[in-house]
Amino acid sequence: MNIYQHFRPGEREFIDQALQWKSQVESSYSVKLTDFLDPREQHILKMLIGETGEVRVAFWGGPDYVERKRALLLPDYAEAALDEFQISLIDIRYPSKFVTIEHPQVLGTLMSLGLKRGKFGDILNGEGKAQFLCASEVADFVKMQVESIGRASVSLSEIPMEQALEPAEAWTEDTMTVSSLRLDAVLAAIHHISRQKAQLFIQQGLVKVNWAEAANPAFEICEGDMISARGYGRSRLIAIEGKTKKEKWRIIAGKQK
Repeated sequence: MNIYQHFRPGEREFIDQALQWKSQVESSYSVKLTDFLDPREQHILKMLIGETGEVRVAFWGGPDYVERKRALLLPDYAEAALDEFQISLIDIRYPSKFVTIEHPQVLGTLMSLGLKRGKFGDILNGEGKAQFLCASEVADFVKMQVESIGRASVSLSEIPMEQALEPAEAWTEDTMTVSSLRLDAVLAAIHHISRQKAQLFIQQGLVKVNWAEAANPAFEICEGDMISARGYGRSRLIAIEGKTKKEKWRIIAGKQK
């Protein structure tokens, strides 16, 4: 059976990598720690590992509400401890009375260091504060290199995970039915707008799927996909529960308040 037929063509490289991780753990009985994965990548990896077999996978990215997580592939008899995920919480100190630091500025600064996006987890903002999660193996390097973000002078320090900022926006979950799993149909159902309006948003380049612009209304949405629409915030397809008697798809979706 061709395993790639169950996924998108653009996901083939990640699938190959994930299968290589699995094979490595099976043959060496060792543990494999990945970089941070987005929700879609986590879903793919979970599907490839399966529920039964010689290898299992655990995910952790810090506080319960984070999206990006590292995966730990390990022999089925082994247990995963949180310290094995090697994640550091970095606090950003800056003069919040005079300047503000937002998510895009933090991400842009981190990406300018020449490290992969996978070395960084979620970026947390709130109440004049900012933090980010990163792989512990690069934490010291990042702390030494970053002296400013945007127009603000900053100092970075590692703090206990218990001090992580709570998200300002909560998520709600809802079960709904859609005529198809096309992007325009799913987007319309989640935000209670017409399909025509959803198509217009997509065609105008105002919609992203998994942080990449999606310009095709017929793009098929899969479990774990993150959708963002300008002016409507972010949503996620959590689960596809099958079809109803009327041949509609029953899905569970999450949406930021």
